[in-house]
Amino acid sequence: MATGKDRQKQLAREHHERQLKRRQEREQQAKRAAIIGSSVGVVVVVGGIVAAVALLGGGGGDQTSAAASPQASSATQDAAASPAAGPKPYDAATGTCGYVADQSGGTVKDVGMPPAEVKLKPATKTMTIKTNLGDIVVELNNAKAPCTVNSLEHLAAKKYYDGSKCHRLGSDSFPMLQCGDPTAKADGKSQDGAGGPGYVMAEENLDGATYTRGTMAMAKTQAPGSTGSQFFLVYGKLDLTPDYTPVGTITKGLDILDKVNKAGVITPMQDGTGAPKQTVEIKDVTIAGKS
Repeated sequence: MATGKDRQKQLAREHHERQLKRRQEREQQAKRAAIIGSSVGVVVVVGGIVAAVALLGGGGGDQTSAAASPQASSATQDAAASPAAGPKPYDAATGTCGYVADQSGGTVKDVGMPPAEVKLKPATKTMTIKTNLGDIVVELNNAKAPCTVNSLEHLAAKKYYDGSKCHRLGSDSFPMLQCGDPTAKADGKSQDGAGGPGYVMAEENLDGATYTRGTMAMAKTQAPGSTGSQFFLVYGKLDLTPDYTPVGTITKGLDILDKVNKAGVITPMQDGTGAPKQTVEIKDVTIAGKS
């Protein structure tokens, strides 16, 4: 028969196990959210990066959360994503996309708004990201994510990404590299992830979306219609909800991502992500496709 002391030990042990389980659930939730945020406050990319940081962006010296599992979002972001003022998805009747000004308050590198009119052909286009470590090539899904591809083409043509650094790296358990903030320092000290082009668009191609090795997807804040310029490259399997536009498939350069992952991060944030020790600087981005 258990003594009073044994009962106390059992209760203490059960209490500790419940606390441990809750902590693990919180960490898992934070990790998902952090990856995807884009950057605006502390919004969270792949988890909290925003309003000072964005989604998939991460917090701390990171942006939102990156893959940003979006988490925090500013009031202005929520307002900007309202049905009345938010971006409109591709309209097949007019062949146009509804880009709108970003009201989140993040740092802007203004290169103008993309043209509203888009074409679904060719169905795929090739994006070449030239980095200091070599080329990363992505086959973009223009047929299913035309507004996103159109935006990437606009930004590439304006040299928006040139000279920028990928600012957020995950790990074997959260395998993604987040890029696309033109103001990021990626030094492990700065609060990166809040930079954007000054406009946002609706998410696309979400039906059945998964984020497996070789996926390129767009970072965003927790609010719908908050996709901007930040994106994340997946080198494993990310357990994310289908909220981030999967825009393409990496056909070359996964070995570069593996190398960067192996080097680790400078200063890990609470979710384990951080600026990569191995610097990844984007030298140039080009997009090509034949009708």
